[in-house]
Amino acid sequence: MGPYILCLVTIDDLDKAVHMARTIVEKKLAACVNILPQIRSIYSWKGETCDEAEQLMIVKTTDYLFERLQEEIKRLHPYEVPEIIAFNIDRGLPDYLRWIDDTTDTGR
Repeated sequence: MGPYILCLVTIDDLDKAVHMARTIVEKKLAACVNILPQIRSIYSWKGETCDEAEQLMIVKTTDYLFERLQEEIKRLHPYEVPEIIAFNIDRGLPDYLRWIDDTTDTGR
């Protein structure tokens, strides 16, 4: 079905990341979420340079679901402006990509 995307999302707490990942997978907005714990983010926010520990979530889904996924992340996320960045998946193992279709709400 496709097209397929990866979304990057950062969040401040591992328990929140796990809750968000479970929610979006259970709602079939993503096939899989990898959580990379304890990354270090240095960024500018409201005129200040911040240096924070965060968790990085890598979300595998379809472009068709991006808007719904984005709304669900915004609903669950504690940040005023959460990082939600999507990249197209240009290539991948066909069986894996088919699995993404089979485990998400593709609108079929």
